Amino acid sequence: MKQELTTHLCLIKEDMLNLSKYLYENPEESFHEHKAHDYIVNMLKSHDFEVTEHYLDIDTAFYAKYGSGHPKICYICEYDAVKDFGHIVGHNLISSISLGAAISLSKIIPKLGGSVIVIGCPGEFLGSSKITMAKQGTFNDIDVVLMAHPDTITAESGNSMAVIPIKITYKSKEGFTYRKSKGYSALDACLFTFNTLNLLEKGFDDDSTIDGVILKGGDSPYLLPSETESKFYIRSSKMCIACEIEKKIRELVKTTSYIMDVESEICLYELPYDELIPNSVLSRVFSHNLKECGIIDIESPKNTNSALSLGTVSQLVPCIHPYISITEDKNLQYSSAEFAMATVSYFAQDRVMKTAQALALTGFDLLDNKSLLKQIKIEFSNKKGTI
Repeated sequence: MKQELTTHLCLIKEDMLNLSKYLYENPEESFHEHKAHDYIVNMLKSHDFEVTEHYLDIDTAFYAKYGSGHPKICYICEYDAVKDFGHIVGHNLISSISLGAAISLSKIIPKLGGSVIVIGCPGEFLGSSKITMAKQGTFNDIDVVLMAHPDTITAESGNSMAVIPIKITYKSKEGFTYRKSKGYSALDACLFTFNTLNLLEKGFDDDSTIDGVILKGGDSPYLLPSETESKFYIRSSKMCIACEIEKKIRELVKTTSYIMDVESEICLYELPYDELIPNSVLSRVFSHNLKECGIIDIESPKNTNSALSLGTVSQLVPCIHPYISITEDKNLQYSSAEFAMATVSYFAQDRVMKTAQALALTGFDLLDNKSLLKQIKIEFSNKKGTI
């Protein structure tokens, strides 16, 4: 059946590569991926998937299913681009890889049983729909979630950071700077907060950071700034640590508001991202299949200081997020215009096919070998128990 799966993948090769090229030529920003949504949905429907469009009332999301019952193997599609810069991180390839794997696996589902799920997740650069889906229970009944991300190296799935995005607003009385009136302005409170956080950060764990930017701090040096707005990312290896830092920041803002006699407000401006829980058994299965498909040079798990929306999903179901090199140029910079161009190169096309095959074979292994799926779930439960 593995050979049959590979044959089906070869039959849709042109469709897969046309998809990645179409997305590259028609980049759409987060939550406005209407062309991408329609293209992918039509492709899935043509292969007899049951598709729910505009899933969870998110215009450019979808949920597609082939087969019935468990195991339920889920593949993730991402297809938004960075505004004004295009597909500089290769989301056009994520969709092609996942669709290739899902469609080819669906062709042998009648012989194996179980289900293939494809979820279209828009808005990865603006809070990600995955977070909303996770909160709404989308992943609660799924057995594993698989995806692969384009990169300049090939590496196993590693850790990501937990992130809490907060916004701090201060308000004070209006006035003229030349009068040198006593009292503190909103800008005084804002700068005091930044300086204090820089000092407090020295006491955090080595892998915990606070990155902030002032978005509003006054319109003219002639006027006292009466309102400031700042946004921060609290990053840590564990969400529980990030939450402790958030509590301290809230206390700082409350205290600053009191001692400077200014109004304050602190809130989340995006949904938080949990850290990714890697699954070594699932990673091992995928890495074996990737080598069988011809991608042999695989580095050890790659940890990232950025947040991954899949991290929140990995708290609910076993996941992998491996990285696949799409270029032979060792000097090529990830998230650059050159990287975007590389996504439609012949080398990238070859990597798309091999990675899709490896993801499809991983799905096959899980459907065919229930004890393997049991091992994956045992590891997942054990790691969850330590969080």
